[in-house]
Amino acid sequence: MNLTLKQLRYFEALARHGHFGRAADVCAISQPALSMQIKELEESLGTELFERGARQVRLTSFGEAFALRVRGILRSVDELEDLARASQDRLVGRLRIGVIPTIAPYLLPAIIGNLTRMHDGLDIHVRETLTSKLVQELAEGRLDAAIVALPVSEPALTEVALFSENFVLVRPSEDEGKPVPNREALREMRLLLLEEGHCFREQALSFCNVPSAPRELMDGSSLSTLVQMVSAGIGVTLIPEMAVAVETRSASVSVARFQNLQPSRTIGMIWRKTSPLAKQFLEIAEVVRNSANAMREAHDSIILTGDSVQG
Repeated sequence: MNLTLKQLRYFEALARHGHFGRAADVCAISQPALSMQIKELEESLGTELFERGARQVRLTSFGEAFALRVRGILRSVDELEDLARASQDRLVGRLRIGVIPTIAPYLLPAIIGNLTRMHDGLDIHVRETLTSKLVQELAEGRLDAAIVALPVSEPALTEVALFSENFVLVRPSEDEGKPVPNREALREMRLLLLEEGHCFREQALSFCNVPSAPRELMDGSSLSTLVQMVSAGIGVTLIPEMAVAVETRSASVSVARFQNLQPSRTIGMIWRKTSPLAKQFLEIAEVVRNSANAMREAHDSIILTGDSVQG
């Protein structure tokens, strides 16, 4: 049996995407070439790995078991490469970093700019998605590190807290100057939230002391959507302070701070405990922290209204 690392990577891509065309695009090869490599792999193994349908392919029972081993092998190979990179004086090569959607648009430009300026040999690949997917992709070796809201509480991952930030209340512009509602009052209002799966949604519900979202609460796919819905007079929402400058510049809304009991979140970096690049990730974490601090200083110049909390 003569299995190649290339075949295993092609197999993993096809298993993940379930489609020859998409897997070929990810692997940067033609679809016929991918099909040939998978066929040769199956012939070497003496059994089929996929059930082939008209529009998608599906792993066979053996293929599912094979996929688990292959992902472990590829993860180990990547960590061997990381071991070599860790021995160098500076951080170079590919960096696959994940970021949750309530951070990426606001902090990522500064982070990438600072990292590329400090490490000219760094090739940064960004993945923006929900925390649950980032954790899964970290475990499978498809990401090197991720910037998320803590805690994630995964035993296999290292968590490093970087900074905390408060949430602010976004209301229609005609509410400017009115007292800021307390948590009890917020529960009686039409509160706009991110859709299921976003950790920011759960954090907002937790602050309002609502165990789950009642029917009158409305969902949006992004913070931008929520703010525009507020601008249209549909309800109110909470957003993190880092999003204020970007999301409110084209919306007719009023932004108010909470003073007494402030809703907040802790942002940090996570990576596999087995990664040889832990020292380098700590350096990157410091860049993220400094980028956030610089952004916070800039945001402090933005005047937020409604600085009193009712009741």
